[in-house]
Amino acid sequence: MRVLISCEHSGVVRDKFIEAGYHATSCDILPTESPGPHYLGDVRDILDEGWDMMIAFPPCTHLCGSGARWWPYKVKEQEEALDFISLLLDAPIPKVALENPVGVISSRVREPDQIIQPYQFGHNASKRTCLWLKNLPLLIPTKLVAGKFVNGNMRWANQSKSGQNNEPGSWGQGKRRSRTYSGIADAFVSQWGEHESF
Repeated sequence: MRVLISCEHSGVVRDKFIEAGYHATSCDILPTESPGPHYLGDVRDILDEGWDMMIAFPPCTHLCGSGARWWPYKVKEQEEALDFISLLLDAPIPKVALENPVGVISSRVREPDQIIQPYQFGHNASKRTCLWLKNLPLLIPTKLVAGKFVNGNMRWANQSKSGQNNEPGSWGQGKRRSRTYSGIADAFVSQWGEHESF
C-alpha cells in the first residue's frame, strides 16, 4: 500500500508507516526533520500519483477556533485555506483522513467524523483533534490516560489550571504543538493500514 502523508515535515506518521512495512512518503513545503522519503513542495503536484491512502495535516493558521477573533481580518486567507481542505478531501485517493483542530471547517465544509484526544492513545495530554474521513473507520482508543482534577475540572500534564496549553510561548511553538502524538500515529498504522475500503 502506498501512503501519502500530506503537510507533514516532522516525519512522525510517515516513519511509523515505514516501520510497519508500508511505502510511505511525506510531503510539505518545508524540508523533513527526519530523513526519509519526502516530497519538498506543494502536495497538489503529486495527488494523482496512485496513492492508496492519504493522511493530511493541512495548516490550521486561518482555520482553528483559537484564532476566531482574527477571522474578520483574514477572509481571503481563510477562503484559500478552505479551498485547500476541500481539494484534499476530494483528492483522487481511495482512503483519506484529514486532521485539524476544532474550527471553521466544521461549519464551512462539514462536521468532522470524529474528535479524538491524545489521552485516548496513551499520552498524558489534552488536544481536541478533529478527523474528517473518507472510506476509513473511526479510530478506536487504545490506551486511556486519566487526568487529574484541578479546581473541579479534569486536567492533563500539558494544561494549566484554567485548561490552556501550558507550553511556554517561543519561536517554533506552533511546530511543536502541531506534531502528531506517537500513540495516535500508531493507531493510524494499526487500524487503517490494512483496512479494506467500504
